[in-house]
Amino acid sequence: METTRRGFLTAVGAASALTLLPAGAALGASPAGHRPAAPAPPRLTNLAHLSFLLAEVPVTASAAHTTFAIDAEPTVLAPWTYADADGSGGFRRVGGGTRDDTTGHWTQGAYNADDISRAAVVFLRDWRASGDARSRDEARGLLRALAFLQTIDGPNAGCVVLWQQEDGTLNPSAIPVELPDPSDSAESYWLARTVWALGEGYAAFKDADAAFAGFLLDRLNLCLDALERQSLSRAGTFVTSDGVELPAWLIAGGADATAEAMLGLTAALRTRPDDVRIRRVLTRYGEGVAAMATDPAHGWPFGAVLPWVGSLGFWHAWGGAAPEALAGAGSLLGRRAWVAAAAADAGSFTPLVLACGGPNNAWAPLPAEAQIAYGAHGRVAVAVGAGGRGHRVLGGLAAGWFFGANPAGVPVYDPATGVTFDGVETDGRVNRNSGAESTIHGQLTMLLLDEHPDVAAVATSISGLRSHTGLRAIDAESARMSAGCAVVRPDSGAWTGEGNLSGGAYVHVPDGEWVEFDVAEPAVLHSLIWRRAEAAGEAEWEVRTSGGTWSASTPAGGSGARGLTEADGALVPQRLGESVGLAVVRCTSRGDVRLDALVVQPLVATAVYETETGAAVLYANATATERRVAALAEGDGRAYDADGSQHGQAARSGRVRVRPRGFTITSG
Repeated sequence: METTRRGFLTAVGAASALTLLPAGAALGASPAGHRPAAPAPPRLTNLAHLSFLLAEVPVTASAAHTTFAIDAEPTVLAPWTYADADGSGGFRRVGGGTRDDTTGHWTQGAYNADDISRAAVVFLRDWRASGDARSRDEARGLLRALAFLQTIDGPNAGCVVLWQQEDGTLNPSAIPVELPDPSDSAESYWLARTVWALGEGYAAFKDADAAFAGFLLDRLNLCLDALERQSLSRAGTFVTSDGVELPAWLIAGGADATAEAMLGLTAALRTRPDDVRIRRVLTRYGEGVAAMATDPAHGWPFGAVLPWVGSLGFWHAWGGAAPEALAGAGSLLGRRAWVAAAAADAGSFTPLVLACGGPNNAWAPLPAEAQIAYGAHGRVAVAVGAGGRGHRVLGGLAAGWFFGANPAGVPVYDPATGVTFDGVETDGRVNRNSGAESTIHGQLTMLLLDEHPDVAAVATSISGLRSHTGLRAIDAESARMSAGCAVVRPDSGAWTGEGNLSGGAYVHVPDGEWVEFDVAEPAVLHSLIWRRAEAAGEAEWEVRTSGGTWSASTPAGGSGARGLTEADGALVPQRLGESVGLAVVRCTSRGDVRLDALVVQPLVATAVYETETGAAVLYANATATERRVAALAEGDGRAYDADGSQHGQAARSGRVRVRPRGFTITSG
């Protein structure tokens, strides 16, 4: 896999030099008297593989399901769900589950609404960016397919069937069962994604095909009818999640699903600024997603927008659209707090994600699971959308995942074919299949990079990830402990119902007993206790260093009413404080403590990237104090606050300056 590359330092310099331009100057513009910019590199977007996944699907109208111009055009387009590598460089298209040779039906289906809607967004955005008529036509075919999946009559009107077979038959109840069941019996992630595609489709076709655009707007309003019967009917009310009140009006309980609907509503409202209904719905949903934002100063999840009301200690890559949606809707509606929440996610959480080695699919609460295109795209999208110059460079680093900055150290996107591999495991194994979801989110990322050449220049200059120092956990069962402590490995495994126990075990620490850890580096320390719902006393922490001793305490229980979560109690890291050197950390129980781990976050976390011109280094400051640290590689650097604003040069005489809770990027 090859791509046109530009030097990292040139790219970073171009982004940072924007601070020197006159107010209002366009991004990437050259000041008067400077030489014209070099010719733009070839487009990274390549829709060949996504087009390969598309199939023509026959459809027949019924009382509950029809689509635009179905009599004249009785076929639609849909992407196969999966594409398995065939061992000879090609791919075999397959559906979900197993196929019945007699009926030709898959236990899930050949195609699904989630992929149809997102593929439509890809072709719509490519058509608007390039003017390609084929992309327009394929977007139209996909939107017609999506409309056919929408139920238009009866009590579930507006909701969407998830799965469809090769012969066009709808499969409302897949095997294994997915909720809601049948899939059009309630709002869902696929209904939210239908709103996304219909909103962007209406905006794209409004001037090009008024009749089709009107049809899409009608179907968008049918979606809103369904949502107003369900989540929007609860607007302004709250649900309890382990003692915390969270918004009850998120689609399917998720800021992740709601955010994808917001993307479509934002696109539609830009085109229809006087549409009172769309504005009202977008505002309501934006308020709900914004309520899931977190304060990076409080520790975990470090400024990320929580994706789900079902757990306070679980973040996953499917939540990546939440800050992107807040940035776009906040800018459109003048909601500064939403934009600030997006900037916090981009400037505080993203640097730590990168310092932990890249976009692990889940933080539950510690980063784990494979890295996939969905997660990488989310980090790029929020970085570009958040608006800060430093965020744009972070976006380039995040997009470097596609070009080799991943645990395998190899490109997982090929601009020559449009193939994006299905993921990289934490041990470096590459899943070389290339199904619809990975292909879609790879192309959504490439469309962003083509739109923002400065971000693309950073991304394509990266060839690997040399090292990283992010979060690490010292499991309690591996630490020293007093005689009364006991290691417990639950029969149910690591999953508590809301998160994963580090190492699959915890230490039961009765009153008066203790566990002791050795910490070898300057760090922010976090207690990870599986708290009980009821009061259970406290854990007293004593941190002894050569410079002195300090103490803190964290509750062992009292997380509060379980509410709608799957289990009593909560597994969420709690910030203890900063240790500036070698430390012995003792946890003494003053109650009934289930101690999982001590989480160690470097005062300045780092990631070192291989580039054409040497090493590029990201430094992320976890503290409220400016830090000066030894440079990990030679090169110039620029310091940024978490809001993405630049604060001068940062590398001098072998030392690097990192702003309070900010980040610095250097390159050689």
